Amino acid sequence: MNIPYGPILVVEDIPNVLELLEVTLRFKGYPVVTAHNGQEAVELIAKERPALVITDILMPKMDGYALAQSIRINPLTRHIPIIFLSATYVTPEDKVFALSLGAVRFLEKPVDTEEFLLTVAETLTGGPTSIPEPLSQREFYQGYRERLESKLRHKVTQISRTERLLQTLPDNQKPAFEVLLIEARSHRDEIQRELDELFRLMEQNKKE
Repeated sequence: MNIPYGPILVVEDIPNVLELLEVTLRFKGYPVVTAHNGQEAVELIAKERPALVITDILMPKMDGYALAQSIRINPLTRHIPIIFLSATYVTPEDKVFALSLGAVRFLEKPVDTEEFLLTVAETLTGGPTSIPEPLSQREFYQGYRERLESKLRHKVTQISRTERLLQTLPDNQKPAFEVLLIEARSHRDEIQRELDELFRLMEQNKKE
């Protein structure tokens, strides 16, 4: 299978999902490199010049939105197509913001393998993709802040509902919802960290 240049870069912080995506792509003959967050991905992109970036959105250190903006504002990498995968950022507004960052496709998790491989093949063989001009830092910060704040509100509501539900459930049903609660709290904390970092960057930007 011919790829115009470079490997496919898969960026995903959940090990079993990362392994599944990597194995699926390698089975079809694609060369693959992987990163566990956006920060690792930026370093790899500088070395590898991937043909395609496939990235999750909710990740530690640098999430998928920030990674996409980093790719787009660099003249050396802005042509690289990006496919977003997400189980968390799936509202119409989330997808619109993803596409405004120059993503060519947005797939929801859990990933349908056939749809995933078809999307990858179409992206790699479709010729040059029309990618919008990168957002200004101000436009990016504004849209990014709106997405983070919306997702944080959703997670807080989800946690409250799960906590109330746990008080009413019989003991044999509690473990499954306790796992959901732990995951939701982890996501809430990660989104809050991203929001705090964004506010820091916005303040720094004002001073410059």
